[in-house]
Amino acid sequence: MSFLPAWLDPEVILRGMGGWALAVLCLIIFAECGLLVGFFLPGDSLLFVAGLFVATGAIASPLWVVCVLVTVCAFVGNVCGYWIGAKAGPALFNKPNSKLFKKEYVDKTHEFFDKYGARAIVMARFVPIVRTFITAMAGVGRMDAKKYFTYSAIGGVLWAAGLTVLGYFLGEIPFVEQNIEGMLILIVLLSIVPIIVELIKARREKKNLPEASADAATEIIERI
Repeated sequence: MSFLPAWLDPEVILRGMGGWALAVLCLIIFAECGLLVGFFLPGDSLLFVAGLFVATGAIASPLWVVCVLVTVCAFVGNVCGYWIGAKAGPALFNKPNSKLFKKEYVDKTHEFFDKYGARAIVMARFVPIVRTFITAMAGVGRMDAKKYFTYSAIGGVLWAAGLTVLGYFLGEIPFVEQNIEGMLILIVLLSIVPIIVELIKARREKKNLPEASADAATEIIERI
């Protein structure tokens, strides 16, 4: 039994689409990367299963074709999401009584990009939900488009093509093919590792801040 509802199960989606599997895959990747309503879509596991299907022949297209298409869709999705954020974002986030779209979210996004820079853009690709919203937030925050899209393209290659290639080569291993659901769970767990790592780092930095301030104050007192 799958841990996902049937309509979100990557295997069910791709098998059910038959000859349209690749087109549907591209559409879903685009929606998850560019449209806010696509945040719930299983992009990570879908790319992995797509690679596995290419390896087994369930998707007839060559691996390089699939990799190019999903990477392009991921990038174009980001362009669309950035544009949506830039055009519609200010009107949404300037409403004083809005509970969902608050200006402080834009300010926090600015701080996030300033703190983690290009690393944040690439890392966001591998984090479910975050990869959907961070693009729109970058548009709302008027992040430099050239910089954002450059690193977004790098992240797109690593994420879209990388997971597809991973599924392709691991799909040739009988154990993986026979335990797809377990592999999908593993992928989901691995995708949240960046969040855990950054949370641990943030906690350590926050904990060390008072100590650093105290040391600085002590040094000033000693000098006096």
